[in-house]
Amino acid sequence: MRPVRLNARPEENPVRQKIRLAAQWKGAIRKDKKYRRKTAHRRVNRGETILGPLLQLSGLIDRMNRLFAVVASVLVLLSCLISAGNAASRYLLSVSSNAWLEIQWQMFAGIFLLGAPYVLHLNEHVRVDILYSGYSDRSKLWVDVFGIILFLFPVTFMMFIEGLSFFETSFARSEMSSNAGGLPLWPVKFLLPFGFLLLLLQGVSELIKRVAALRGQVALNVAYEKPPQ
Repeated sequence: MRPVRLNARPEENPVRQKIRLAAQWKGAIRKDKKYRRKTAHRRVNRGETILGPLLQLSGLIDRMNRLFAVVASVLVLLSCLISAGNAASRYLLSVSSNAWLEIQWQMFAGIFLLGAPYVLHLNEHVRVDILYSGYSDRSKLWVDVFGIILFLFPVTFMMFIEGLSFFETSFARSEMSSNAGGLPLWPVKFLLPFGFLLLLLQGVSELIKRVAALRGQVALNVAYEKPPQ
């Protein structure tokens, strides 16, 4: 509370002086309450001003990774069809190629690396913390915030940098499979830094949403159900 200056008058009647000083004190308390409400309102407005554009960025990242999750889903179907077609042609027509075998594991890499960011968005990734499910919603938000900052960001950034170097070397050499009839390897190696970049961006999105939830600006479902084993 701000300091209040009360003006006492020595020549005034003591009773009237007490009444006047009490009125000044009450008026000061009312002004202080108004001041506190205004400053709190300003703090909330500043928070909304900062987090508003960040939440828009978070929504953009979510939509982008949802699109790549659709691509990963299509790759699942394509890999199944290729696997079935390759088996049929090999046993029925005695026709096969290493390219059909290699494209399947390359698609699997795409399924994992393109789908992982959206799995993080859905909060469906596997957690090894056996205590998380027993926490309150606010405690879960804090655990996620510290986990994202201390673990997710460093690991994904390191994997992005290392994967980028891995891809650049392969691309510069136009690296091919050592198997007869094999496929180029640099396209699938590109998925490594690209996938971890998407995961890093999704981590940014999740951090923004959790900070906003802690400030009470958004409602976020942090319920986690252990996947069936």
